[in-house]
Amino acid sequence: MKRPGFIERHHLWTEIQKEVSEKIKAVVKERDLLLIRTAWSDQHGIVRSKSLLPQTFLSALENGMQISTGTFLFDTGGALVFNPFIPGGSLEMPEMTGAPNLVAVPDPHTFRIVPWAKRTGLILCDQYFQNGQKMSLSSRGILRQSLAELHQRGLEHIVGLEVEWYLAKLEDPMLALADVGTSGKPGQPPKVSAVEHSFQYLLESHNPEIHDLLRILAENLVEMELPLRSVENEGGIGQFEFTFDPIPALQAADTMTMFRMATKQICRQQGYIASFMCRPGLQGCSSNGWHLHQSLINRTTSENAFISANSSTLMSDLGKHFVAGILKHANAASVFTTPTINGYKRFRPNSLAPDRAGWGLENRGAMIRLQGGFDDPNTHIENRIGEPAANPYLYMASQLICGLDGVDCKLDPGSPTEEPYATENPALPRSLLEAISYLSQSELFGQKMGQQFINFMIKMKQSEINRFLEAVAGQSPDEYSKQVTDWEQREYFELF
Repeated sequence: MKRPGFIERHHLWTEIQKEVSEKIKAVVKERDLLLIRTAWSDQHGIVRSKSLLPQTFLSALENGMQISTGTFLFDTGGALVFNPFIPGGSLEMPEMTGAPNLVAVPDPHTFRIVPWAKRTGLILCDQYFQNGQKMSLSSRGILRQSLAELHQRGLEHIVGLEVEWYLAKLEDPMLALADVGTSGKPGQPPKVSAVEHSFQYLLESHNPEIHDLLRILAENLVEMELPLRSVENEGGIGQFEFTFDPIPALQAADTMTMFRMATKQICRQQGYIASFMCRPGLQGCSSNGWHLHQSLINRTTSENAFISANSSTLMSDLGKHFVAGILKHANAASVFTTPTINGYKRFRPNSLAPDRAGWGLENRGAMIRLQGGFDDPNTHIENRIGEPAANPYLYMASQLICGLDGVDCKLDPGSPTEEPYATENPALPRSLLEAISYLSQSELFGQKMGQQFINFMIKMKQSEINRFLEAVAGQSPDEYSKQVTDWEQREYFELF
């Protein structure tokens, strides 16, 4: 008798996943796939992968895939943060001693054909230890954990993505040996030119300049079955916004992961650079935001749990409590909504980005913008705090953790404001250093994500901050906090 594989032994798939995996096997054969990119998201939200030949991939659908713990050890610049060769891997985790292998288990629901690469497939994975236990540092696993708690309450988290990013023409990839950099010291950013002139917000006559590339992007994203909704030109030079249909949170996080990956690869293939860096150091760039539209629905009735049944109120009590929780914990959650040093340069008054934790009805200056109202089935909130470089799984998990705490404590968000930049609401962090200080003091995140994970993220982000402060030594905080530095452009522009 054949011994059950790793996935079956540890009961890691549902019956539906098992059925879908059989269909995947048939697709691999029918489409004559040569390489299947078996991928996962690291703590930064960056996609890592191994490309497997068909027979190896079929084996991974039973036993998972062996991967190194290495991707959990480095900060955004590739600097080694944790030494795996001391007990606990300097993480106080016995399972991490000696840089052992993890098991990456494919999620059949995420399988896609990669349309811009011949004979290639893609599938996203969850990480487990060799004993079948969940890898506690897995960001996708943390979102799954938050969703499991939500589902026990009979609710589903529905999320719509609204993502801004920059497109530039690649002129020089800067691949001379003197320019490529090393671990902890990213190389020179690629040299680029603009794809348009000056301010072009929603300008129809400008479309011929960029239509062909946007068409190629849209064709590929649709072929990947990502729920693309709209494409538009934003205010910055080469700035675009893509939006996606509202879908369940895990699917939305996977969509964001694949969207960023696909956009960067397709644009590079066409001779362009796509960057999801919040504020690139390029002439004419305004900040990119990632606005997260979200609501909760009743899993039994499929009714929107944010809708008010009272004509005198804007949303349900549950909805108001959820908003209040997000506002209360916004500063600690900023490490997950705005995880880069660069992202904090977006929080400016009168900038269409928030600078304090408040909410308003149809007000784009507020951190939380309420859309809809009494008896409107589309009632939902839009959190405008996020940057597009955020890890999708941690961003969404943070919303649930904060919102549900507001529900449990019956918090009151107060009255919505009409002057979001003039209220006395708490100011948002002015830096990543300030944000991790708030996170380190948060009992809520320690309880819900696990103190081990919070300590891990704080050390990871502190490494990033230390390298930044070393690079700007001698400059005044007023100077480097307002201008995009050369360090930020090297660190984030091509990576994100």
